[in-house]
Amino acid sequence: MPFDITTYHLEMTDPGALRPKPNPIDTLTIDRVQHPSPEFNRFLYTAVGGDWYWEDRLPWTYSQWRELVDRPEFQTWVAYVSGSPAGYFELESQSGRNVEIVSFGLLPAHIGQGLGGHFLTVAIEKAWQMGASRVWLHTCTLDHPGALPNYRARGFQVFREETTPLDVPDHPPPGPWPGAHPR
Repeated sequence: MPFDITTYHLEMTDPGALRPKPNPIDTLTIDRVQHPSPEFNRFLYTAVGGDWYWEDRLPWTYSQWRELVDRPEFQTWVAYVSGSPAGYFELESQSGRNVEIVSFGLLPAHIGQGLGGHFLTVAIEKAWQMGASRVWLHTCTLDHPGALPNYRARGFQVFREETTPLDVPDHPPPGPWPGAHPR
């Protein structure tokens, strides 16, 4: 079913623009994935994006996932709360000293606990540490309703906004796997 979807492209061009949010959870750790694996990134992608129609990568083959995670300019970072995955972000160093936050989000059980602002703060700090002169990302109206306000609260500015019709399935998002969240 076609819907008008608005995509927001946001950027931060000065590390001083970051408005950090402190860590609200004592048992939080955030670690870089040192030995990337397609299986783990696919798990994170579906666990975080399954409720928000993140479906672009679902048909990818193992080799496509391997190609993504094995590139030296690509990093995956995972938040853990008491040892369990709580969220992740992917960073990609691009030409012109741009770093894109390719994916960012929390697993459903960790949404609404105040973790998103701090986790985004860490993602932005890690992007600047990669030698960025610009950190950017995009989100859309299909994403979690708190995503855009969180990006803006941390200091990102919208540099482009576009609305396009998109065929959205007339079924709810699949969740991390079909039937994971019965409605």
